[in-house]
Amino acid sequence: MNRTLPRLMMAPAVATLFLWMIVPLLMTIYFSLVRYNLMQPGDKTFIGRENFEYFITDPDFTASVINTLLLLGSVVAITIVLGVALALLVNDAFPGRGLVRVLLISPFFVMPTANALLWKHMMMNPVYGVLAQVAIFFGIEPVDWLTDFPLLSVIIIVAWQWLPFACLIFITSLQSLDRDQMEAAGMDGANPLQKFWFLTLPHLGRPIAVVIMIEMIFLIGVFAEIFTTTGGGPGNASTNLAFLIFKQALMNFDVGVASAGALFAVVLANIAAIFLIRIIGKNLD
Repeated sequence: MNRTLPRLMMAPAVATLFLWMIVPLLMTIYFSLVRYNLMQPGDKTFIGRENFEYFITDPDFTASVINTLLLLGSVVAITIVLGVALALLVNDAFPGRGLVRVLLISPFFVMPTANALLWKHMMMNPVYGVLAQVAIFFGIEPVDWLTDFPLLSVIIIVAWQWLPFACLIFITSLQSLDRDQMEAAGMDGANPLQKFWFLTLPHLGRPIAVVIMIEMIFLIGVFAEIFTTTGGGPGNASTNLAFLIFKQALMNFDVGVASAGALFAVVLANIAAIFLIRIIGKNLD
């Protein structure tokens, strides 16, 4: 009875959470196996794997997978490198450190759409954007970032928003770094680079692994930044898997193919998650 009562009290929450996860998944699997186009909603013929074949053979599929991987890898690398650097800069006490830390983490609380609009109009506009004005000041022709470098622009926009997250994790981790060990290393003649490589970086191993895992999970579904700035173009230059699924669902009205694409993205995300969990598990051991 002592064990049954807590389980009965938890059952409604567990059942609700289970239904919240399993019902959309089952519906996605069902739609991926039938011919379901919003232009012909009455036709739901079972077609098996045709939706998957159509999605994989889409001319934009290969480009979207490559763009997704480039986006993931680039944003993770930028946030890890710059996050560690910024965390080290604000780790030691200096006047106004509290304010600087608040300013560092503030971009993470900006909504993705607002973040994309800020960069699109305030920073990257080729006529009146900040980057254009800086280029003009130095006598350089302004760059139309969203047209000439669409994927790089999206990477910069997303990295700017996720950098504070990584920085916050690393700042918190550095608070537990053994100061006595650092002082002892300095007394033994270790230079700052050696201290960083042999003491600080190993200490940040677990936080780095956690940041990589969390960012990989969330960044595979980046959509708002692409929709607001480049629209997946020019052509398919900045189309990722999430935007390709959107195009199939709401531009081509093909729910079946979009559902097949969503399942493909789920499988890809799980493969990445399993790979990262194994890396993190080894790190934690």
